[in-house]
Amino acid sequence: MSRPLRVAVVGAGPAGIYASDLLVKSGQDVAIDLFERMPAPFGLIRYGVAPDHPRIKGIVKSLHAVLDKPEIRLLGNIEVGKDITVEEMRDYYDAIIFSTGATGDRDLAIPGHELKGYHGAGEFVGFYDGNPDFSRTWDLTAEKVAVIGVGNVALDVARILAKTADELHVTEIPDNVYDNLHRSAVQEVHVFGRRGPAQAKFTPLELKELDHSDNVEVVVDPEDIDYDEASEQARRDSKSVDLVCQTLEGYAIREPKGAKHKLFLHFFESPVEILGEDGRVVGLKTERTELDGTGNVRGTGTYTNWEAQAVYRAVGYRSEAVTGVPFDAERAVMPNDGGRVLDLDSAEPVPGLYATGWIKRGPVGLIGNTKSDAKDTTTILLEDYNSGKLAEPSKPEPEAVVDMLKERGIAVTTWDGWHNLDAAERALGEAEGRERKKIVEWHEMVSNAHPEYEI
Repeated sequence: MSRPLRVAVVGAGPAGIYASDLLVKSGQDVAIDLFERMPAPFGLIRYGVAPDHPRIKGIVKSLHAVLDKPEIRLLGNIEVGKDITVEEMRDYYDAIIFSTGATGDRDLAIPGHELKGYHGAGEFVGFYDGNPDFSRTWDLTAEKVAVIGVGNVALDVARILAKTADELHVTEIPDNVYDNLHRSAVQEVHVFGRRGPAQAKFTPLELKELDHSDNVEVVVDPEDIDYDEASEQARRDSKSVDLVCQTLEGYAIREPKGAKHKLFLHFFESPVEILGEDGRVVGLKTERTELDGTGNVRGTGTYTNWEAQAVYRAVGYRSEAVTGVPFDAERAVMPNDGGRVLDLDSAEPVPGLYATGWIKRGPVGLIGNTKSDAKDTTTILLEDYNSGKLAEPSKPEPEAVVDMLKERGIAVTTWDGWHNLDAAERALGEAEGRERKKIVEWHEMVSNAHPEYEI
Protein backbone atom coordinates (compact mmCIF):
# COMPACT_ATOMS: atom_id res chain seq x y z
CA MET A 1 0.00 0.00 0.00
CA SER A 2 1.43 3.34 -1.03
CA ARG A 3 1.98 6.10 1.51
CA PRO A 4 2.37 9.87 1.17
CA LEU A 5 5.71 11.59 0.84
CA ARG A 6 6.67 12.50 4.42
CA VAL A 7 8.37 15.90 4.77
CA ALA A 8 9.52 17.72 7.89
CA VAL A 9 9.71 21.50 7.50
CA VAL A 10 11.77 23.13 10.24
CA GLY A 11 10.63 26.69 10.92
CA ALA A 12 7.00 27.84 10.83
CA GLY A 13 7.59 31.34 9.51
CA PRO A 14 6.55 32.50 6.03
CA ALA A 15 9.34 30.55 4.27
CA GLY A 16 8.38 27.24 5.88
CA ILE A 17 4.65 27.79 5.45
CA TYR A 18 5.03 28.73 1.77
CA ALA A 19 7.15 25.62 1.16
CA SER A 20 4.50 23.48 2.86
CA ASP A 21 1.76 25.05 0.78
CA LEU A 22 3.62 24.44 -2.48
CA LEU A 23 4.14 20.79 -1.61
CA VAL A 24 0.42 20.38 -0.94
CA LYS A 25 -0.45 22.12 -4.23
CA SER A 26 2.08 20.09 -6.24
CA GLY A 27 -0.28 17.20 -6.85
CA GLN A 28 2.04 14.86 -4.97
CA ASP A 29 0.46 12.90 -2.12
CA VAL A 30 2.21 14.52 0.87
CA ALA A 31 2.09 14.64 4.65
CA ILE A 32 3.97 17.54 6.22
CA ASP A 33 5.03 18.10 9.80
CA LEU A 34 5.86 21.76 10.36
CA PHE A 35 8.30 21.99 13.29
CA GLU A 36 8.63 25.26 15.21
CA ARG A 37 10.96 26.05 18.11
CA MET A 38 8.56 28.66 19.51
CA PRO A 39 5.24 27.67 21.09
CA ALA A 40 3.53 29.80 18.39
CA PRO A 41 3.90 29.84 14.59
CA PHE A 42 4.50 32.64 12.04
CA GLY A 43 8.15 33.45 12.81
CA LEU A 44 9.19 36.86 11.49
CA ILE A 45 5.58 37.97 11.03
CA ARG A 46 4.95 37.54 14.77
CA TYR A 47 8.39 38.49 16.08
CA GLY A 48 10.00 40.70 13.43
CA VAL A 49 7.29 43.09 12.24
CA ALA A 50 6.85 46.31 14.20
CA PRO A 51 3.61 46.35 16.24
CA ASP A 52 2.36 49.52 14.54
CA HIS A 53 2.33 47.74 11.17
CA PRO A 54 -0.93 45.75 11.25
CA ARG A 55 -1.04 45.95 7.45
CA ILE A 56 1.94 43.61 7.19
CA LYS A 57 0.63 41.40 9.96
CA GLY A 58 -2.40 40.84 7.73
CA ILE A 59 -0.20 38.29 5.96
CA VAL A 60 -1.03 36.03 8.92
CA LYS A 61 -4.51 35.58 7.47
CA SER A 62 -3.13 33.94 4.34
CA LEU A 63 -0.72 31.84 6.42
CA HIS A 64 -3.68 30.68 8.52
CA ALA A 65 -5.37 29.35 5.40
CA VAL A 66 -2.31 27.21 4.66
CA LEU A 67 -2.03 25.79 8.16
CA ASP A 68 -5.72 24.88 8.07
CA LYS A 69 -4.96 22.28 5.37
CA PRO A 70 -5.24 18.67 6.58
CA GLU A 71 -1.95 17.66 4.95
CA ILE A 72 -0.03 20.01 7.28
CA ARG A 73 0.50 19.36 11.00
CA LEU A 74 2.07 21.95 13.30
CA LEU A 75 4.44 20.65 15.98
CA GLY A 76 5.55 23.61 18.10
CA ASN A 77 7.76 24.10 21.14
CA ILE A 78 10.34 21.72 19.64
CA GLU A 79 13.97 22.62 19.01
CA VAL A 80 15.37 20.53 16.19
CA GLY A 81 18.95 19.59 17.00
CA LYS A 82 18.14 19.44 20.70
CA ASP A 83 14.72 17.91 21.40
CA ILE A 84 15.08 15.72 18.32
CA THR A 85 18.23 15.38 16.25
CA VAL A 86 18.38 15.66 12.49
CA GLU A 87 19.61 12.07 12.27
CA GLU A 88 16.62 10.92 14.32
CA MET A 89 14.29 12.80 12.00
CA ARG A 90 15.54 10.74 9.08
CA ASP A 91 13.77 7.74 10.67
CA TYR A 92 10.42 9.49 10.26
CA TYR A 93 10.72 11.56 7.06
CA ASP A 94 11.74 11.19 3.44
CA ALA A 95 13.07 14.75 3.39
CA ILE A 96 13.70 17.72 5.68
CA ILE A 97 13.42 21.38 4.62
CA PHE A 98 15.12 23.96 6.84
CA SER A 99 13.46 27.38 6.91
CA THR A 100 14.84 28.64 10.21
CA GLY A 101 15.22 32.29 9.16
CA ALA A 102 17.48 34.79 10.91
CA THR A 103 17.12 36.64 14.21
CA GLY A 104 20.72 37.42 15.19
CA ASP A 105 22.44 40.70 14.34
CA ARG A 106 25.31 41.03 11.91
CA ASP A 107 28.41 42.64 13.36
CA LEU A 108 29.75 46.06 12.41
CA ALA A 109 33.53 46.14 12.55
CA ILE A 110 34.21 49.57 14.05
CA PRO A 111 35.87 50.53 17.35
CA GLY A 112 33.64 50.90 20.39
CA HIS A 113 31.45 47.84 19.91
CA GLU A 114 32.06 46.78 23.51
CA LEU A 115 30.54 49.93 25.02
CA LYS A 116 27.38 49.84 27.12
CA GLY A 117 24.56 51.38 25.13
CA TYR A 118 25.58 49.77 21.84
CA HIS A 119 22.86 47.41 20.60
CA GLY A 120 21.96 45.21 17.69
CA ALA A 121 18.66 46.30 16.15
CA GLY A 122 17.44 42.70 16.31
CA GLU A 123 17.75 42.73 20.09
CA PHE A 124 15.49 45.76 20.30
CA VAL A 125 13.04 44.28 17.80
CA GLY A 126 12.92 41.12 19.91
CA PHE A 127 12.17 43.23 22.98
CA TYR A 128 9.37 45.35 21.54
CA ASP A 129 7.81 42.41 19.67
CA GLY A 130 7.58 40.37 22.88
CA ASN A 131 9.90 37.57 21.75
CA PRO A 132 10.43 35.35 24.82
CA ASP A 133 14.08 34.83 23.82
CA PHE A 134 14.87 38.50 24.45
CA SER A 135 15.02 40.87 27.39
CA ARG A 136 11.85 41.99 29.19
CA THR A 137 13.39 45.39 30.01
CA TRP A 138 15.22 47.97 27.92
CA ASP A 139 17.41 50.92 28.83
CA LEU A 140 15.74 53.98 27.28
CA THR A 141 17.49 56.66 29.34
CA ALA A 142 19.29 58.07 26.28
CA GLU A 143 17.96 61.40 25.05
CA LYS A 144 19.82 61.22 21.74
CA VAL A 145 20.08 57.94 19.83
CA ALA A 146 21.96 56.95 16.68
CA VAL A 147 20.75 54.21 14.33
CA ILE A 148 23.22 52.87 11.76
CA GLY A 149 21.62 51.58 8.58
CA VAL A 150 19.17 52.66 5.88
CA GLY A 151 16.83 49.68 5.56
CA ASN A 152 13.32 49.08 6.81
CA VAL A 153 14.54 47.61 10.11
CA ALA A 154 16.45 50.83 10.81
CA LEU A 155 13.25 52.79 10.15
CA ASP A 156 11.24 50.49 12.43
CA VAL A 157 13.73 50.93 15.26
CA ALA A 158 13.89 54.70 14.75
CA ARG A 159 10.11 55.05 14.59
CA ILE A 160 9.46 52.97 17.72
CA LEU A 161 12.08 55.00 19.61
CA ALA A 162 10.62 58.31 18.41
CA LYS A 163 6.94 57.54 19.07
CA THR A 164 5.27 57.82 22.44
CA ALA A 165 4.21 54.78 24.47
CA ASP A 166 0.58 55.87 24.31
CA GLU A 167 0.67 55.92 20.51
CA LEU A 168 1.78 52.29 20.58
CA HIS A 169 -0.59 51.16 23.33
CA VAL A 170 -3.36 50.58 20.76
CA THR A 171 -1.22 47.82 19.21
CA GLU A 172 -0.50 44.33 20.56
CA ILE A 173 2.53 45.33 22.69
CA PRO A 174 2.62 43.59 26.08
CA ASP A 175 2.65 45.48 29.37
CA ASN A 176 6.41 45.23 29.90
CA VAL A 177 7.07 46.92 26.54
CA TYR A 178 4.56 49.70 27.20
CA ASP A 179 5.99 50.34 30.68
CA ASN A 180 9.54 50.63 29.33
CA LEU A 181 8.54 52.90 26.44
CA HIS A 182 6.49 55.06 28.80
CA ARG A 183 9.68 55.83 30.74
CA SER A 184 11.66 56.63 27.58
CA ALA A 185 13.78 59.79 27.61
CA VAL A 186 14.42 59.76 23.84
CA GLN A 187 14.06 63.19 22.20
CA GLU A 188 16.15 62.81 19.05
CA VAL A 189 16.82 59.82 16.79
CA HIS A 190 19.52 60.10 14.12
CA VAL A 191 19.62 57.53 11.30
CA PHE A 192 22.90 57.28 9.36
CA GLY A 193 23.66 55.94 5.89
CA ARG A 194 27.05 56.03 4.20
CA ARG A 195 25.63 56.51 0.70
CA GLY A 196 22.95 58.75 -0.79
CA PRO A 197 19.16 58.83 -1.10
CA ALA A 198 19.11 56.72 -4.27
CA GLN A 199 21.02 53.92 -2.51
CA ALA A 200 18.77 53.74 0.56
CA LYS A 201 17.01 50.40 1.05
CA PHE A 202 13.80 51.79 2.51
CA THR A 203 10.53 50.91 0.84
CA PRO A 204 8.53 54.03 -0.12
CA LEU A 205 5.61 53.16 2.14
CA GLU A 206 7.83 52.64 5.20
CA LEU A 207 9.52 55.97 4.56
CA LYS A 208 6.20 57.83 4.25
CA GLU A 209 4.86 56.20 7.42
CA LEU A 210 7.60 57.91 9.44
CA ASP A 211 5.63 61.12 9.07
CA HIS A 212 2.26 59.75 10.19
CA SER A 213 2.83 60.55 13.87
CA ASP A 214 2.01 64.04 15.12
CA ASN A 215 4.74 63.54 17.72
CA VAL A 216 7.56 62.89 15.22
CA GLU A 217 9.30 65.51 13.06
CA VAL A 218 11.22 63.90 10.17
CA VAL A 219 14.23 66.03 9.22
CA VAL A 220 16.45 65.70 6.14
CA ASP A 221 19.32 68.13 5.41
CA PRO A 222 19.00 69.56 1.87
CA GLU A 223 22.78 69.11 1.57
CA ASP A 224 22.18 65.34 1.67
CA ILE A 225 20.02 65.37 -1.45
CA ASP A 226 22.60 64.55 -4.11
CA TYR A 227 22.74 62.21 -7.10
CA ASP A 228 25.42 61.11 -9.52
CA GLU A 229 24.89 59.57 -12.96
CA ALA A 230 24.38 56.06 -11.53
CA SER A 231 21.92 57.41 -8.98
CA GLU A 232 19.86 59.15 -11.65
CA GLN A 233 19.85 55.93 -13.67
CA ALA A 234 18.67 54.01 -10.62
CA ARG A 235 15.74 56.42 -10.30
CA ARG A 236 14.83 55.91 -13.96
CA ASP A 237 15.09 52.14 -13.65
CA SER A 238 13.07 51.74 -10.44
CA LYS A 239 9.81 53.43 -9.51
CA SER A 240 10.45 52.43 -5.89
CA VAL A 241 13.85 54.17 -5.82
CA ASP A 242 12.36 57.27 -7.41
CA LEU A 243 9.51 57.38 -4.86
CA VAL A 244 12.02 57.11 -1.99
CA CYS A 245 14.03 60.00 -3.44
CA GLN A 246 10.91 62.10 -3.96
CA THR A 247 9.81 61.52 -0.37
CA LEU A 248 13.23 62.46 1.00
CA GLU A 249 13.28 65.59 -1.15
CA GLY A 250 9.89 66.52 0.27
CA TYR A 251 11.16 66.12 3.83
CA ALA A 252 14.19 68.28 3.01
CA ILE A 253 12.31 71.32 1.71
CA ARG A 254 9.19 71.50 3.87
CA GLU A 255 8.51 73.76 6.82
CA PRO A 256 8.84 72.17 10.32
CA LYS A 257 5.58 71.01 11.87
CA GLY A 258 6.80 71.51 15.45
CA ALA A 259 6.60 67.93 16.71
CA LYS A 260 8.14 67.16 20.12
CA HIS A 261 10.43 64.34 18.89
CA LYS A 262 12.93 64.76 16.05
CA LEU A 263 13.90 61.96 13.66
CA PHE A 264 16.88 62.91 11.47
CA LEU A 265 17.81 60.98 8.31
CA HIS A 266 21.49 61.56 7.49
CA PHE A 267 23.11 60.49 4.22
CA PHE A 268 26.77 60.48 3.13
CA GLU A 269 27.92 59.79 6.71
CA SER A 270 29.96 56.62 7.17
CA PRO A 271 30.27 55.40 10.79
CA VAL A 272 33.91 54.94 11.80
CA GLU A 273 33.83 54.76 15.62
CA ILE A 274 31.44 54.55 18.54
CA LEU A 275 32.62 57.09 21.09
CA GLY A 276 32.63 56.28 24.79
CA GLU A 277 33.46 57.51 28.28
CA ASP A 278 33.65 55.34 31.39
CA GLY A 279 32.53 52.31 29.38
CA ARG A 280 29.35 53.93 28.03
CA VAL A 281 28.36 55.28 24.62
CA VAL A 282 28.55 59.07 24.37
CA GLY A 283 28.54 59.54 20.62
CA LEU A 284 29.16 58.35 17.07
CA LYS A 285 31.99 59.47 14.80
CA THR A 286 31.32 59.52 11.05
CA GLU A 287 33.29 60.39 7.94
CA ARG A 288 31.60 62.50 5.29
CA THR A 289 31.44 60.69 1.95
CA GLU A 290 30.70 61.72 -1.63
CA LEU A 291 29.40 59.92 -4.70
CA ASP A 292 32.01 58.70 -7.17
CA GLY A 293 29.84 58.54 -10.29
CA THR A 294 29.03 54.83 -10.01
CA GLY A 295 26.56 55.01 -7.13
CA ASN A 296 29.32 54.15 -4.67
CA VAL A 297 31.03 56.61 -2.36
CA ARG A 298 34.50 57.62 -1.26
CA GLY A 299 35.63 59.25 1.96
CA THR A 300 36.33 62.97 2.04
CA GLY A 301 38.48 63.06 5.16
CA THR A 302 35.97 65.24 6.98
CA TYR A 303 34.79 63.82 10.31
CA THR A 304 31.92 64.67 12.64
CA ASN A 305 31.28 63.62 16.23
CA TRP A 306 27.56 63.25 16.92
CA GLU A 307 26.27 63.25 20.48
CA ALA A 308 24.37 60.07 21.35
CA GLN A 309 23.93 58.04 24.52
CA ALA A 310 22.91 54.88 22.62
CA VAL A 311 23.78 53.43 19.20
CA TYR A 312 21.82 50.74 17.37
CA ARG A 313 23.24 48.89 14.38
CA ALA A 314 20.67 47.82 11.79
CA VAL A 315 23.06 46.38 9.22
CA GLY A 316 21.35 43.03 8.66
CA TYR A 317 20.22 39.89 10.41
CA ARG A 318 22.30 36.75 10.81
CA SER A 319 21.13 33.13 10.69
CA GLU A 320 22.26 30.54 13.25
CA ALA A 321 23.44 26.99 12.63
CA VAL A 322 21.25 23.95 13.27
CA THR A 323 23.11 21.14 15.04
CA GLY A 324 23.79 18.32 12.61
CA VAL A 325 23.43 20.41 9.43
CA PRO A 326 26.27 21.98 7.37
CA PHE A 327 26.60 25.72 7.96
CA ASP A 328 28.73 28.35 6.24
CA ALA A 329 29.71 30.49 9.23
CA GLU A 330 31.20 33.27 7.09
CA ARG A 331 28.06 33.78 4.99
CA ALA A 332 25.74 32.63 7.81
CA VAL A 333 23.72 30.34 5.52
CA MET A 334 23.36 26.62 4.92
CA PRO A 335 25.56 25.93 1.88
CA ASN A 336 23.24 24.84 -0.90
CA ASP A 337 22.77 24.40 -4.61
CA GLY A 338 19.34 25.71 -5.53
CA GLY A 339 18.05 24.47 -2.19
CA ARG A 340 19.88 21.15 -1.83
CA VAL A 341 22.06 21.40 1.29
CA LEU A 342 25.71 20.75 0.45
CA ASP A 343 28.40 19.01 2.48
CA LEU A 344 31.06 21.55 3.49
CA ASP A 345 33.97 19.27 2.58
CA SER A 346 32.83 17.58 -0.60
CA ALA A 347 30.39 20.26 -1.83
CA GLU A 348 28.08 17.37 -2.74
CA PRO A 349 24.36 17.38 -1.84
CA VAL A 350 23.45 15.84 1.51
CA PRO A 351 20.64 13.43 0.60
CA GLY A 352 17.25 14.46 1.94
CA LEU A 353 18.25 17.88 3.33
CA TYR A 354 16.99 21.14 1.79
CA ALA A 355 16.90 24.84 2.66
CA THR A 356 14.64 27.77 1.84
CA GLY A 357 14.26 31.40 2.90
CA TRP A 358 16.92 33.41 4.69
CA ILE A 359 18.83 30.35 5.91
CA LYS A 360 19.24 29.53 2.20
CA ARG A 361 20.07 32.91 0.65
CA GLY A 362 20.78 35.30 3.51
CA PRO A 363 18.50 37.94 5.09
CA VAL A 364 17.58 39.88 1.97
CA GLY A 365 14.42 40.33 -0.04
CA LEU A 366 10.73 40.57 0.70
CA ILE A 367 7.82 38.11 0.75
CA GLY A 368 7.94 37.68 -3.04
CA ASN A 369 11.53 36.44 -2.82
CA THR A 370 10.54 34.01 -0.08
CA LYS A 371 7.82 32.51 -2.28
CA SER A 372 10.12 32.06 -5.27
CA ASP A 373 12.75 30.52 -2.99
CA ALA A 374 10.23 28.00 -1.71
CA LYS A 375 9.16 27.16 -5.26
CA ASP A 376 12.74 26.40 -6.31
CA THR A 377 13.42 24.26 -3.25
CA THR A 378 10.21 22.24 -3.36
CA THR A 379 10.60 21.60 -7.10
CA ILE A 380 14.05 20.15 -6.50
CA LEU A 381 12.84 18.06 -3.57
CA LEU A 382 10.03 16.53 -5.64
CA GLU A 383 12.45 15.82 -8.49
CA ASP A 384 14.74 13.96 -6.08
CA TYR A 385 11.86 11.99 -4.58
CA ASN A 386 10.35 10.95 -7.90
CA SER A 387 13.75 9.91 -9.25
CA GLY A 388 14.36 7.64 -6.25
CA LYS A 389 17.18 9.70 -4.69
CA LEU A 390 15.65 9.85 -1.20
CA ALA A 391 16.12 7.13 1.40
CA GLU A 392 13.04 5.38 2.76
CA PRO A 393 12.31 6.29 6.41
CA SER A 394 12.09 3.34 8.81
CA LYS A 395 9.15 4.81 10.77
CA PRO A 396 6.89 6.68 8.33
CA GLU A 397 3.72 6.29 10.38
CA PRO A 398 2.39 9.76 11.37
CA GLU A 399 1.98 8.83 15.04
CA ALA A 400 5.53 7.46 15.41
CA VAL A 401 7.32 10.80 15.79
CA VAL A 402 4.58 12.11 18.08
CA ASP A 403 4.86 9.10 20.36
CA MET A 404 8.62 9.60 20.58
CA LEU A 405 8.25 13.29 21.48
CA LYS A 406 5.68 12.47 24.15
CA GLU A 407 7.98 9.83 25.62
CA ARG A 408 10.60 12.55 26.02
CA GLY A 409 8.13 14.70 27.94
CA ILE A 410 8.09 17.49 25.37
CA ALA A 411 5.06 19.78 25.65
CA VAL A 412 4.23 19.86 21.95
CA THR A 413 1.99 22.74 20.85
CA THR A 414 -0.32 22.20 17.90
CA TRP A 415 -2.44 24.15 15.43
CA ASP A 416 -5.46 23.77 17.70
CA GLY A 417 -3.19 24.95 20.51
CA TRP A 418 -2.36 28.08 18.53
CA HIS A 419 -6.07 28.84 18.25
CA ASN A 420 -6.27 28.61 22.05
CA LEU A 421 -3.30 30.94 22.51
CA ASP A 422 -4.67 33.30 19.88
CA ALA A 423 -8.00 33.45 21.72
CA ALA A 424 -6.24 34.12 25.03
CA GLU A 425 -4.25 37.04 23.55
CA ARG A 426 -7.35 38.48 21.91
CA ALA A 427 -9.24 38.28 25.22
CA LEU A 428 -6.42 40.18 26.96
CA GLY A 429 -6.55 42.85 24.27
CA GLU A 430 -10.33 43.11 24.24
CA ALA A 431 -10.32 43.90 27.97
CA GLU A 432 -8.32 47.04 27.11
CA GLY A 433 -10.10 47.94 23.88
CA ARG A 434 -7.36 46.47 21.72
CA GLU A 435 -7.40 43.69 19.13
CA ARG A 436 -4.74 41.68 20.96
CA LYS A 437 -2.19 41.84 23.75
CA LYS A 438 0.73 39.54 23.21
CA ILE A 439 1.69 36.95 25.84
CA VAL A 440 5.45 37.06 26.34
CA GLU A 441 6.47 34.41 28.84
CA TRP A 442 7.30 31.05 27.26
CA HIS A 443 5.56 28.93 29.90
CA GLU A 444 2.42 31.05 29.67
CA MET A 445 2.33 30.59 25.92
CA VAL A 446 2.67 26.83 26.29
CA SER A 447 0.08 26.71 29.05
CA ASN A 448 -2.46 28.66 27.01
CA ALA A 449 -1.83 26.48 23.96
CA HIS A 450 -2.95 23.35 25.89
CA PRO A 451 -0.09 20.99 24.96
CA GLU A 452 -2.05 18.03 26.34
CA TYR A 453 -4.28 18.18 23.23
CA GLU A 454 -4.10 14.86 21.42
CA ILE A 455 -2.27 15.25 18.11
